[in-house]
Amino acid sequence: MVNQEDQLSYQKVYNDWKQDPLGFWKNQAKEITWYKGPDKILDDSKKPFYNWFTGGAINACYNCVDRHIENGKGEDIAIIYDSAMCKKVRKISYLELKQNVAKLAGALKGKGIKKGDRVIIYMPMIPEAVVAMLACARLGAIHSVVFGGFASSELAVRIDDCNAKAIIAGSCGLEPGRIVPYKPLLDEAISLAEHKPDFCIVYQREELRADLIEGRDFDWIDLVSEAEEADCVSVRGEDPLYILYTSGTTGQPKGVIRPVGGHLVSLNWTMKNFYDIHPGEVFWAASDVGWVVGHSYIVYAPLVSGTTSVLFEGKPVGTPDAGTFWRVISDHNVVSLFTAPTAFRAIKRADPKGNFLKKYSLTSLRTLFLAGERADPDTINWAKDLLQIPVIDHWWQTESGHVMIGNPWGIEKLEIKVGSPSVPIPGFEIDVLDENGNILPPNQLGSIAIKLPLAPGALPSLWKADDRFVSAYLSKFPGYYETGDAGLKDEDGYMYIMARTDDVINVAGHRLSTGAMEEILADHKDVAECAVVGISDELKGQVPLGLVCLTDGVNRPEGEVQKELVQLVRDRLGPVAFFKQALIIKRLPKTRSGKILRSTVCKIADGEEFKVPATIDDPLILEEIKEALATIGYPKN
Repeated sequence: MVNQEDQLSYQKVYNDWKQDPLGFWKNQAKEITWYKGPDKILDDSKKPFYNWFTGGAINACYNCVDRHIENGKGEDIAIIYDSAMCKKVRKISYLELKQNVAKLAGALKGKGIKKGDRVIIYMPMIPEAVVAMLACARLGAIHSVVFGGFASSELAVRIDDCNAKAIIAGSCGLEPGRIVPYKPLLDEAISLAEHKPDFCIVYQREELRADLIEGRDFDWIDLVSEAEEADCVSVRGEDPLYILYTSGTTGQPKGVIRPVGGHLVSLNWTMKNFYDIHPGEVFWAASDVGWVVGHSYIVYAPLVSGTTSVLFEGKPVGTPDAGTFWRVISDHNVVSLFTAPTAFRAIKRADPKGNFLKKYSLTSLRTLFLAGERADPDTINWAKDLLQIPVIDHWWQTESGHVMIGNPWGIEKLEIKVGSPSVPIPGFEIDVLDENGNILPPNQLGSIAIKLPLAPGALPSLWKADDRFVSAYLSKFPGYYETGDAGLKDEDGYMYIMARTDDVINVAGHRLSTGAMEEILADHKDVAECAVVGISDELKGQVPLGLVCLTDGVNRPEGEVQKELVQLVRDRLGPVAFFKQALIIKRLPKTRSGKILRSTVCKIADGEEFKVPATIDDPLILEEIKEALATIGYPKN
């Protein structure tokens, strides 16, 4: 239990927001710089479409770069670029960042880019990716970052959906043991797209230079060297800063819109009040600028709050070893690391005893934050024991843009309940609902839903798809945003996110959480990571199937481990779970951001047709899964 004294601080802030949300966000808006204050804090005249800070005049690049220079912080380090791939480290001050951004913005302006135009960014993890995002923001253009190396067909869909006027790309990306040429993918995407961009700007990396098409493609260095610096362009608080595409069930990606004013206000609040990070400190979000974590916590949140952001090009293991994260933290005095649980599972699997940590001093590191997928207790406890610091799980989505449930570390250090991302933060009133939309009592599994309106930084709609926004998120539970996640709330108000709603399986009428079974499997000493999926069964409706990767160095018979895993689930959940299969595989099928492709595995096991997800880390893994499932008789034709 949280003691009463600890509760008051968080509870007071949360209650202050709940009692006067407009007053709360009005005060937070004063923490950033407006050319003109908003006319309305919240415009709710077109429910269920809500807009925050309407009529205000603002610029994201000014808030992230220029104002810090004007406040005498120009020599402070904005970005530390650390590439484990090409063994480079570069420190970029706010002043240098402004010069680079203003020059690229000038080049874009010279090519006709203006407020409201869409620019796709297709870049690896290099400083120029951040420069490109901020240059678009400086002009009031709307950027849409597409993960570097994304398939041509998927890139083409995004070019068409947003009618991109220009594309900014890198010549290549670097992966362990290989160079990924981006330009052929880009050329193919443009040939596939119905809409053709006016021009492309290509940053040539020395590892692989690309051939440019005369008249359409321009060399970054050449273009920028001839450009004049561009000033910041004022936009409205409700205008889109960017479009970020996220996967949709129909195959057509959903373009999440991020409003400028609400995004900056919300992110600035989270850096101090949630992550407990202050100007001048070094914050590292080990993600990619192609994902929402990269947008929010590599770029906009650290920079708007005047902190130093680490931009890392590499992997948690293999670049060169499982000690890479410890080296980066030690070299740059990182005070807080934010990454996905899958990164720590990879480190744990490669170095279960943490031997690589002995080479480095991590005295600067105060906290580890995990998000992006379910953080199983085994991984949390392993990280906590190894690092001897608080490990804080938190939960949010691409759609929200920042944390929705978490331990508000900068307000009050609440009790950490392993397995729970903790409590709702201001901006989000969260309920657990049954199928009919009724609020469930504590400790009952249901749909996680959030009362409208959402916090200012969350999506107001989808790009040119209001009807789809309503059908995807608002139609099932009137007055609520449906998160698509299932979970429960305990008697103390702590939330537990157990699975995607689709991953709650029905075994002979019993609704069971795959997440609960995964927790049990992950507790086994030989398990590095795991997933549980629901497979169709004529008698039971669905039965659970465990997919398990063993820790490196385990040399016992697989059958022995499988029997122990089945018994473990039976002992803790009982026979009602009907858990009888634990399939040992070499690796789990994941997206590049670390999410496990559970629904794809289900379709393979059930013999259904499936589309290879564009975000998959390695398509060959699905063939491995097919072969492994065949050994235990799936699909049952």
